[in-house]
Parts: sequence; C-alpha cells; structure tokens
Amino acid sequence: MLSYFFRRLLGMVPTLLFVSVIVFLFVHMLPGDPARLAAGPDADPATIALIRSDLGLDKPLPQQFVRYFSDIVQGNLGVSLRTKRPVSTEIADRFMPTFWLTVFSMLWSVIIGMTIGILSAVWRNKWPDRLGMTLAVSGISFPAFALGMMLMQIFSVGLGWLPTVGASSWKHYILPALTLGAGVAAVMARFTRASFVDVIQEDFVRTARAKGLSEPVVMIKHTLRNALIPVVTMMGLQFGFLLGGSIVVETVFNWPGLGRLLVDSVNQRDYPVIQGLVLLFSFEFILINLVVDVLYGAINPSIRYK
Repeated sequence: MLSYFFRRLLGMVPTLLFVSVIVFLFVHMLPGDPARLAAGPDADPATIALIRSDLGLDKPLPQQFVRYFSDIVQGNLGVSLRTKRPVSTEIADRFMPTFWLTVFSMLWSVIIGMTIGILSAVWRNKWPDRLGMTLAVSGISFPAFALGMMLMQIFSVGLGWLPTVGASSWKHYILPALTLGAGVAAVMARFTRASFVDVIQEDFVRTARAKGLSEPVVMIKHTLRNALIPVVTMMGLQFGFLLGGSIVVETVFNWPGLGRLLVDSVNQRDYPVIQGLVLLFSFEFILINLVVDVLYGAINPSIRYK
C-alpha cells in the first residue's frame, strides 16, 4: 500500500507539468491586454509600454514560458500582476473560506443524498422512491445561481434570519453551503440508489435474507460495504468539483474564496494568479482521486494494491 501511494504521488509530477503548459498557453490566448487594464483607460502608449515591460509581457512568448516553467519547477507561482503580491499569498488568503464552504456543503449533501438514495433503493418503485428521485431531479435541474438568489430572497430579505455576504461567522456559511451542495446531494441520491439496487439483487444478499437476518442487518452489514465503492468514487469527484467549481455560488454571495479570486483574475487578465489557481485545482483533483483509491482498501479489505 505504501509503495503504491508513493508511486501515485510521483505520477502527479508529469501530470502537473503537462497541465502547467496547457494553462500557460490558454491564459495567453485570452483577449485583452493586462498592461492596458493595469494602466487604466486614460493611460498613454508610453505608460502602457512601461507597465508591459515591468510585468515582463514585452518579452517573446517562449521566453515568458521558460521563465514561468522554471519558477513552477522551483515551487514559485509568481507575483500577481494586479496586487504585486505573491500568488501563493493570494491563494492562501482565499483558500480557507472556500475549503470550509466545500466541507460544509459536502457534509450535508452526502448525508442527505445517501439517505435518500438508500431509502429509494429499499422501497424502489414505491412512493418513497418516487418522492426521493423527484427531489433529486429537481436538485440537478435547478440552476445554482437561481437557487442562491431564491434562498437570499426568502431567508435574508424576507425573514431577515441569515446574512447574504461575508464569511465571518457560521451563519454566513448556511445559504452558500445549501446552494452549493444541492446539486451534489441530488447526484449522490441517484448514484447511491443505482449502486444499492445493483447490490441488493446479488446472490449473497438473497442468501443473507434466506438465513433469516433482519432487513437492517442485511442493508448495513452486507449491502452497504459493497455498494459504497462506486459511491465513494462519485463522492471524491464531487468533492473536487465543489472545491474547484464553486465560482457561480461565490459570485452570487460575493464569497471571499478561490472562485471569486479566479473571476476577478480573469477580468483583470492576471495571468500568474489564473495559472496558480488552475494548477491548484488540478492538484486537488489528482490528490482526491488518490485518497479515493486508498479508501477502497479500507472499505473492502479484499482489494489489494501492487
């Protein structure tokens, strides 16, 4: 297991290097001039040229790439073109609000989604199944920005119970977490139901029932472990999606996180910050996939890694 873990860690290096090349080429294809944006609309050409030289954007693209790639290899993400602060500092300041928002969103969505999925599988084709899948389809179909604005209108504007912007207290997390996790809960419900329905039809489940075991014992002891492996895979993918894909929700609630930072950086053509954030999101997905693979062995001890 340990050797497998370290091999997977080493396998991240070429993947991240490849992603860094793609990200560099992509951000430099974005329309707009960062030097002109930094100088302002009334700046003369001489001032824009001076800023472009100061930012290193006057050099040929291959030279910019060599400098960028050498910095990445040394662990240096560069300096923000907009704030002149290190990119690592910019990301660190915004990471924890996004991280905790993701954790809270994932926590409630997994609990509710798996509960609905299990109940739908146990009572499939009956009213709990129909009700649960109706809620799941509604959660998938309803846009996140519309749900966020509706929740703000009801609980902030109408009732005055919860704040709408900021991240200074636990109350600030409730509405964004509900908005961000709604789609994940719906996906988890549908995926859990499908996984449990497949496992329930297996021979070992019928054998357990034939032995006279109660339905809760059959579901928890015999069905749950085998049905959890594909569910954990989906859970890991959804966690990575939440951590890197909360841009819409953070924009709606003006959340001081990574998603909002990415939007601001794209608007300002802040190349180093965009590149740093995309690399971070890529690393997160790779790391989460590794954690999911390791969890397979904990869920089902018969799985061995070589």
